[in-house]
Order: sequence, then C-alpha cells, then structure tokens
Amino acid sequence: MEIAVLALGCFWGPEKKFSKIKGIINTEVGYCGGKMPNTTYKEVCTGETDHAEVVKLSFDPNIISYEKIIEYFFEFHDPTTLNQQGPDIGTQYRSEIFYYNNEQKEISISMISKFNKKFDSKIVTKVSEIKNYTKAEDYHQKYLEKNRF
Repeated sequence: MEIAVLALGCFWGPEKKFSKIKGIINTEVGYCGGKMPNTTYKEVCTGETDHAEVVKLSFDPNIISYEKIIEYFFEFHDPTTLNQQGPDIGTQYRSEIFYYNNEQKEISISMISKFNKKFDSKIVTKVSEIKNYTKAEDYHQKYLEKNRF
C-alpha cells in the first residue's frame, strides 16, 4: 500500500472521484502544508494556517501507479488557477502535490512538465514535502456520499 496526498480545491468532489478508481483502496480528506501540526476546518477557513484542503489516497501500486494518480489529479481540476477552483477562493483551495519520497517528487515534477504542454495557461501547482497533515472532521469524510450529491 502507498499513499498520495493531493490538494485540488474543495476536498469533497475529488474524494468522491478518486474513490471510484480501481486500485484506490481508501480515501480520507484532511488539511496539509500549514504552519501547525494540527488544525480544524474553522481555522483553515481563516486562511491563516496555510493548510490546503487535501484528499489522502491509499492505493495499491500493483493496480494503479502514482503517475496515473497524478494524471487524474490534473484531469480533476484546473491547475492553472492560483488559490481557486471554481467558486472556491483562498489558499486552502490551491493546487499542490504533497510527496512522501523523492520518487513521488520526481514523478510530480515530471508530470507538471508534461501537462504544461496541454494547458493554455501555465500550471501553478506546487510540489511540496508532506507537512502537518491533519485528518478533517468526521462530517467531512465521504461528505458527498453521505449527503447524496
């Protein structure tokens, strides 16, 4: 089992999309990349913690590669808008890939270069080492599934 942590706007939609992909074993939403080791939704919404809303994916690399997950990442959101996805605006909605090791880092950087050729605007996705991940509150987990959206 391996882990991928991705910020691509509000975490509800990406969690639902990724949960339907073969090889994704589990999804969890949370906050990552901020100043403090733990945070809450209310704190993140102030924009002062520097955390991004993320989806944390547990996946079987024998079924789906990290590279394929990053391809989906670029398909599931607009990586050319800074701190915004659709109507959601703020640093918590930024596009960012959080890596666990050098292999994930190198794949992420390579994929940005590859996808930059496919978009009219330049990709603004950041690639950062995972830092201060906090699992989101229970009511955020599988939110769209629980609320039938």
